[in-house]
Amino acid sequence: MADLKVVGQPLPKADAAAKVIGAAVYADDIVLPRMLHSKLLRSPHPHARILSVDASAARRIPGVKGVLTGQDLPIRFGILPVSQDERALESEKVRYVGDPVAAVAAVDEETAAAAAEAIRVEYEVLEPVLSIEDALRQPGDERIHASRSLPANLHRLQSYEFGDLAAGWARAAHVREDLFFFQGNTHLPMEQHSAVGQWVDGRLTVWSSTQVVHYVHRALSKVLELPMNKIRVIGAAHGGGFGGKTDPFAHEIVVAKLAMVTGRPVKCTLTREEVFYAHRGRHPVLMWVKTGVDEEGRITAMHFRSALDGGAYGSYGAASVFYTGTLQTVTYDIPAYKFEGCRVFTNKPPCGPKRGHGTPQPRFALELHLEKLAEEIGMDAVELKRRNFMQPFTRAVNWLRVTSCGLEECAEKVLAASGYRTRERRPGRGQGFAISAYMSGAGTAIYWNGMPHSEVQLKLDRTGVTAYCGAMDIGQGSDAVIAQIVAEELGIQAADVRLVTADTDSTPIDLGSYSSRVTFMAGNAALEAARKMRALLDAAVDARAGVPFLEACELAETKWGALSTAGSYTPPRIGGPFKGSGVGPSPAYSYSAAVVDVDADARTGIVRVNKVWIAHDIGRAINPLLVIGQIEGSVYMALGEALMEEQTFRRQLGLHKWPSMLEYKSPTFVDTPEIESFLVETVDPEGPYGAKEAGQGPLLPVIPALNLAVHDALGVWIDETPVTPEKVLKALKDGRVGPKMFPAVPWPEPIIVEPPARDDMRVGAELEAAFPSA
Repeated sequence: MADLKVVGQPLPKADAAAKVIGAAVYADDIVLPRMLHSKLLRSPHPHARILSVDASAARRIPGVKGVLTGQDLPIRFGILPVSQDERALESEKVRYVGDPVAAVAAVDEETAAAAAEAIRVEYEVLEPVLSIEDALRQPGDERIHASRSLPANLHRLQSYEFGDLAAGWARAAHVREDLFFFQGNTHLPMEQHSAVGQWVDGRLTVWSSTQVVHYVHRALSKVLELPMNKIRVIGAAHGGGFGGKTDPFAHEIVVAKLAMVTGRPVKCTLTREEVFYAHRGRHPVLMWVKTGVDEEGRITAMHFRSALDGGAYGSYGAASVFYTGTLQTVTYDIPAYKFEGCRVFTNKPPCGPKRGHGTPQPRFALELHLEKLAEEIGMDAVELKRRNFMQPFTRAVNWLRVTSCGLEECAEKVLAASGYRTRERRPGRGQGFAISAYMSGAGTAIYWNGMPHSEVQLKLDRTGVTAYCGAMDIGQGSDAVIAQIVAEELGIQAADVRLVTADTDSTPIDLGSYSSRVTFMAGNAALEAARKMRALLDAAVDARAGVPFLEACELAETKWGALSTAGSYTPPRIGGPFKGSGVGPSPAYSYSAAVVDVDADARTGIVRVNKVWIAHDIGRAINPLLVIGQIEGSVYMALGEALMEEQTFRRQLGLHKWPSMLEYKSPTFVDTPEIESFLVETVDPEGPYGAKEAGQGPLLPVIPALNLAVHDALGVWIDETPVTPEKVLKALKDGRVGPKMFPAVPWPEPIIVEPPARDDMRVGAELEAAFPSA
């Protein structure tokens, strides 16, 4: 594809000018005539039964136009069909500090806040559960979710065995096991969650700062008992999500219901403190890993356990458990693999997906574990890892299909550029190397259906071309990707493609911006629609050479009238033949490698990052400028998680320790080191123009690489995150900082799965027959 004219060009984002000059309209910017403002009353207790709610005083306050309690919104909702366990306003029991109990609509925010405070709620306080260990014990007071069939406060419990474990352990010349802990952290978007609801002529319109317009649409329909054709959801300009806006939220449902009750538009914008409690961020995860290698350092067997602190509700947690164990096998070739995972409920804000959803935690554990194993057997760690790299066009022991794989090239890029092999070895200075993989969209939809995951429509007339797509641009540049793909096929400039996106009334369905799916899936849909339109234009031009685009549009409209085409994308069915195989398969995996260079001060414990080298297998860069922006954003976020970010709570109180941007530490531009990025193009056979994801994968290797750099500098192990000065000093004293034990879990008998025939590799249309869906 050397003749590409638009794809591969470093063009600015489609919405760049609007955001720079302040013309972009975010949800909180929306002001409608007669608009009311809403505030939520939230629980002050981490665990309590609601005995009564008295809103009479709030209703009497001048300026209050509507009050809701849990009785007004009794229907439960949730993002996954198996986790319909939340209410917009709780009426029976609160499960974390911040759980919404009541809502008010008033003429201004001050009146709404005063009215919310006037609502009197009588609670029966219950014993809170605030740790993984406590959740696994039989509760003395009351379970968080009494309806669950699993014991204690377990939410999910999984056990799988792939390949011959006994033979793998028997072939091992050396076996090692380790414990690791990854601390929970939150997304910290610049924009707080916000939504506006309007009810006119029996139709509801909601504007929201969501990543998942379609799923909000479904949740509103369910909870409000309205048909979906009576609801319109519009994605407002987006000020950052990183996974934190991929659930339907209480405030979105509340503004809709209040608009219906009052007959006036209603807006609710969460405070920064409320955003910390709305959360849905990175799960705290405790991990145990055991690996056997033969005399040449090749992995013979692996056993991986994870225990996730899920917070108060399900969110994406059922998938999160699988993700902590699934993708190890697409980075390293593991012939026999056992995975056991559990997720527990605790009385803390619910956890969900944050950039890399469920995969940074096990990547952290595995990269440190293999480094320790190599050190113990006297082998160079890079060499041990490279001997086990997954190869392109192969299948993993747990049935995951790998197409293009640039892992070897990514590793070589960063190792050579950083001088890792010949680095200066002196106390206080160190480098760490790590690798990772991530998905280009989930192969299975959140709710089971046989419909496309992405759809794009094109309209063409004498004024030009408009692309309609339900995908939400959350800053990653998906609008620019769609415009460049359409422009490439039609032979025009990307700036000439008008875009209408994320509006359930005017755009076809796209499942949303999560799991790095938009470039691959919406991109393929746009490519199909554009090729159909190009065929119509070619037929209208009828072999005339050098016809300008707008003239071609006129000829086409003259011949056929109004022109429209549609494209769609449905991932191939590549799940394995076992229950649960729908979580993990992706049409393509991206690969990354990183080297982090640090100075670590043994006197103060302060770690300073000097430089990060990172290479990412993008397949093909539709827009290399945006890819590098995504890579650098991933590195920045990873360094925050590695060095300082913690979503932690006060024991017994369930209160967040640092619920503000002043106290919750994250890196500034002063803390951000030089980042050197390398784009590795493997041209995936199923991606649009060969493209794969870039939004989440580059985060994964940076965190373990930093910990390994600290080990290289000081000779101590910090087997948890974040690496704070206090932990560095403690490790220098004790030799290691990290968890001491993995708690007792009632693991079920594993599901035994026969591995696939490793030499049976197919792509394209053959996949439907070769990989029947479970």
